[in-house]
Amino acid sequence: MDWTQVWTVLGVTAGLFLASIGTTITMFVWNRTESRNDFRNLQSSLNANLLAIRDEMKDFHGRLCAIEERNRK
Repeated sequence: MDWTQVWTVLGVTAGLFLASIGTTITMFVWNRTESRNDFRNLQSSLNANLLAIRDEMKDFHGRLCAIEERNRK
């Protein structure tokens, strides 16, 4: 085996190693981005539900006050 073959094998091995690291970093960044997007969607849905609950509580309180006012008379 001469030095050209040794350097070729080392170069290919190093190239594959760097490609593996690049793929790992890319997948990590992509996964983090998708996770943040899922969190934003979940947070938006949760906020919408909380707003609907607050509106329903206000409406119920208004109706309850009207019933109490009517029964006082």
